[in-house]
Amino acid sequence: MAIHHYKLKITWTGNRGEGTVNYQDYDRNHTIQSDNKIAIAGSSDPSFRGDPGRYNPEEMLVASLSACHMLWFLHLCTTVGVVVTAYTDEATGIMEETANGGGRFKEVTLHPVITLKEASMKAKADALHAKAHELCFIANSVNFPIHHQPTYKT
Repeated sequence: MAIHHYKLKITWTGNRGEGTVNYQDYDRNHTIQSDNKIAIAGSSDPSFRGDPGRYNPEEMLVASLSACHMLWFLHLCTTVGVVVTAYTDEATGIMEETANGGGRFKEVTLHPVITLKEASMKAKADALHAKAHELCFIANSVNFPIHHQPTYKT
């Protein structure tokens, strides 16, 4: 069994000059970077004093689940002769805060809109979502339900 290693550099860029003297006096901005890749501008959720123009960790988790599912689904389509010509997903996640100030995700729902070359491929395509979920590394790493609500076009 192969073992894969991932290395990213997170750099806090939110020091306004006084560091973390108090809760209101620093930005939550940071960059996420890996070798030879474009930096991602990150922050916290706006509810937690973050910059709404930057991605927050919660959005990145939902995006990771969506992308992982899509990549497995597309791969599985190739193995059974389903031709996908377009795929978009407007994934949603629900997170709840807990009494101690932390929180957790309750669920994520994927809403892929999948364009198929032929309408006759819909049943085969639809059956592949369960297998894509089963194989997705990210989905296998979380402890909340992930729902799939695909829509098909031709």
